[in-house]
Amino acid sequence: MKKRELLGLLWSVALLVLMAWLGKEGYRAAVEYEDAAAQTAQMMQAETVARSRLKDLASMLTFGAVKNDLREKLQRLREKERAAKGRAERIALYFAGAVLAALLSAWLLPIRMATGLLSVAALIALINGLVTPILMVTVHKNVEYLGDVVLSFESKGILGSVEKLYHEGNLPIAGVILLFSVLLPAVKTLSLLFLSLYETRPFAAKMVRFFKHLGKWSMLDVFVVALLLVFLTSRGTDVSRAEAEIGIYFFLAYVILSMVASLTAERMLGSVRS
Repeated sequence: MKKRELLGLLWSVALLVLMAWLGKEGYRAAVEYEDAAAQTAQMMQAETVARSRLKDLASMLTFGAVKNDLREKLQRLREKERAAKGRAERIALYFAGAVLAALLSAWLLPIRMATGLLSVAALIALINGLVTPILMVTVHKNVEYLGDVVLSFESKGILGSVEKLYHEGNLPIAGVILLFSVLLPAVKTLSLLFLSLYETRPFAAKMVRFFKHLGKWSMLDVFVVALLLVFLTSRGTDVSRAEAEIGIYFFLAYVILSMVASLTAERMLGSVRS
């Protein structure tokens, strides 16, 4: 192995390890933010808000002798929520930088190594995109004498959405999302990795062309899941606030990496044929 190829291999391994670590930390930060947001939403439910209002009244009548521990707990939860959200956003930014580094490296590395790097990077992004929450939906209502209260809270990832749709009896929709969001992306990514190892086999060119045409549908499932979550959690309510979580950025990273990997695989097979 030449020195340039060895350095490229070491760089690729280091970059993939960094992406895997950032993905794991991003998932942990997203779950921490989800938990804090769920606890905050629970504190904002009508019953808890009513108890907090009564404690405010008792504190006023006793000139501060009675403390409103619920309000203090809510403030701590909101601080924890903001901290977890900030950490998740920073990790998502670092992951985006690692993705950009992988894309730039693909132009400098040998074509076979570049295809392998992008394929493994796409697989890492896909796994994190499937398990990490992608959308948080909170349903509010302004109640007289209580103010803003939370009626429902939900945060789901792609796999969680499929599971919920399945249990609710929406089998066709769950099947479509499972097919286009989980099964086909996984098969495509593993196939590209396989092609980078066995690029001289006769079936390689047909596989690349098939998955290249299939890749233009890769974004459909993200928007379907987002719209479904908003619809399922906001029926018959007043105000719904939807917030994208970092899982959707992981999945978008997968889409970009897999598309570029398909292009490099096609170039690799072209050079083999020539």
